Amino acid sequence: MGVRLEGLVPATILPLLLTMVFYLGPLVHSAIDNPNGFTGELQSASNVQSWRLCVGDVVWLRNQVVAPVTEELVFRGAMLPMLVPCTGPTAAIFTAPLFFGVAHFHHIIEQRRLHKDSMRVILLVSGMQFLYTTVFGAFTAFIFMRTGHIVGPVLCHSFCNSQGLPDVGSALRHPQKPALLILYAMGLLLFLVLLFPLTDPVFYGTIPVCNLAPPPASVCLIW
Repeated sequence: MGVRLEGLVPATILPLLLTMVFYLGPLVHSAIDNPNGFTGELQSASNVQSWRLCVGDVVWLRNQVVAPVTEELVFRGAMLPMLVPCTGPTAAIFTAPLFFGVAHFHHIIEQRRLHKDSMRVILLVSGMQFLYTTVFGAFTAFIFMRTGHIVGPVLCHSFCNSQGLPDVGSALRHPQKPALLILYAMGLLLFLVLLFPLTDPVFYGTIPVCNLAPPPASVCLIW
C-alpha cells in the first residue's frame, strides 16, 4: 500500500514540488493579488495562529487531511496493487481513477437536498467534477506507481484541495494578464518536462508497485 521507509524523504518532497510547479501561475497570481505580495503569502503560510484555526476547523480537516489520506489509501494504495497484476501498469493508471471520479457523484444527492440549483446544473457540475477528479486520480496513480509510496499522492491531494482548479478565467481578466498567462503556460510546460525525471523510481527504492510480478491467471479471472 505504499507505506514504507525506503525513499520516504524524496517521496515526501519531489511529487509535491512537481505539483507546485504545475501551480506556478496560480501561486504567482495569488501573490500579485496579495497587498503584501510574496512576503504576505509566506507570512500567511507560516502563521502559527492561522494553522491552529485550521486544525480546529472540521471542514478544513476533512478537505486537507481526512479526504486525502483515506481516498489515496483506498483508490491508490489498495486498488492499484490489485489492478496492476491483472491489467498491467498503464491500464491500471487510467482505470482506477474512474472509480475515484464516480465516488464523487454523491455530491449530486447533497446538492439536491440543499435545493440550490436545478438538476441540469447539478449534473453539469458533477460531470465536470468527475472529469477533473479522474484526471487528478490518473496523476496520483502515476506517482504511486513510479514511487511506490503513498505519501506523495496524499500530499499532492491535500495541496490541490487547498488550491482548487487553476482560475484561468480570472487570469484572463487580470491587469497583469500577459505575464500571468505566460506563468500559467510555463507551469504546465515545466510540469510535463519534470514529470518523469522527478518520479524516477531510482529516487524511491528498489521495488515500486509497477514491478509486481503477475499472479496466476486464475487470480485475475475473479475480476
